Amino acid sequence: MTDLGSTLYLDALTGATPRQADALMRDALLALVQWQSQVDGASLPPYDEALLMRELQLFPEWCVQREHGVSWGEGERAVWERTCRLLVDSALAQPKVAVHRDWMPRNLMVADPNPGILDFQDAVHGPATYDIASLLRDAFVSWDEEREIDWAVRYWEQARRAGLFADAPMADDFGEFWRALEWMGLQRHLKVLGIFCRLKHRDGKPRYAADLPRFFGYAMKVAVRYRPLEPLLPLLEPLAGVSAETGFTLR
Repeated sequence: MTDLGSTLYLDALTGATPRQADALMRDALLALVQWQSQVDGASLPPYDEALLMRELQLFPEWCVQREHGVSWGEGERAVWERTCRLLVDSALAQPKVAVHRDWMPRNLMVADPNPGILDFQDAVHGPATYDIASLLRDAFVSWDEEREIDWAVRYWEQARRAGLFADAPMADDFGEFWRALEWMGLQRHLKVLGIFCRLKHRDGKPRYAADLPRFFGYAMKVAVRYRPLEPLLPLLEPLAGVSAETGFTLR
């Protein structure tokens, strides 16, 4: 065990200047590539179809039904199932690496060398974009898309040099990498919406519900952008209380 100090990335990023935030995030990106390159993912439990689907089902159970009291009809359920299929197929088509599953500012410590890494006990072997999506679109801090893309490009270039993408399409096409990252992020955001509602209703921790608008914003941003995901919008808009046509902001 190593003493990693007492400063979370989340605390350091709060109020940081753009230069300070960039330096912290670049360290986190480099550490992520090292994690993915050096941890033996094959020795970890698989992030397989069953687990990906099980995570997605947290959304209709806890966010749709328990939090909002909404019951989907046959049409809504069909849209949901098709969307889940698209997201899971995209995830399973990616190169596989060791996935931390919560590579985010609350689990990174400002340390020397930087960062220190916490909470890795649920690591699995799965999609290469999962952890970078977790870092860029976090539960507690949001970034403008210009910075998201800048950091994503830096990670993509480092990961390519490390050979993490092998012969996958994303190895030579940043656009395909970005699409896969956004679709992977959507799977996570829907899962987290379910988890935060479960924490409120089952575990007596209502404070997490304050961050639901941020995750609805993330999810709608992706659904608007990709035609195959657009049918998801009518399921999200009544719950989020905003329309994609009138615009929404991340909070």
